[in-house]
Amino acid sequence: MSRIFGKVCQNGYVVRDIEAALKHWTEVLGVGPFFYIDRVKCDWFTYRGKPSPVEMSIALANTGDLQIELIQQRNDAPSMYLDFLNAGREGLQHMSYWTVNYQADYDRALAAGYKVGHEGQIGGEQGRFVYFDTETHPGTVIEMSDISGAKGKFFAHIRRAAESWDGTDPIRPVK
Repeated sequence: MSRIFGKVCQNGYVVRDIEAALKHWTEVLGVGPFFYIDRVKCDWFTYRGKPSPVEMSIALANTGDLQIELIQQRNDAPSMYLDFLNAGREGLQHMSYWTVNYQADYDRALAAGYKVGHEGQIGGEQGRFVYFDTETHPGTVIEMSDISGAKGKFFAHIRRAAESWDGTDPIRPVK
């Protein structure tokens, strides 16, 4: 457990081909079911403090208590995902910590010297997320995500679905 952020709740993988990644995770690794959002609708998104019209697809599943997130950026808008890909990488890009005290934890991280790389909001104020610019080697970007609202309930649903998953219906589109 991180003495700063708590337990790691999610590993996020940035991929160039989300369909191929879904096939690998479900068929080779046996992880699922994945809840797939073809085009994520961000209320807002900024990269290094400036608005960025990022377009992405994501898929979420659990393996035990750990959530797996697959992310494919669909355009060339500035983001830490694109930075990762442009550096010739693909795979584990971030670890996410979840909080129900988002603003207090966000302020505490900034006061401790963390810098925002990109951040956004999905589905209202309780859907905020931030990626701190903490990467010193691939896969160590830190995300913090607010789970105090609907997102937390959705994440709990994903975990419960994984507990009883029998391999059928491995990819479940979310509208």
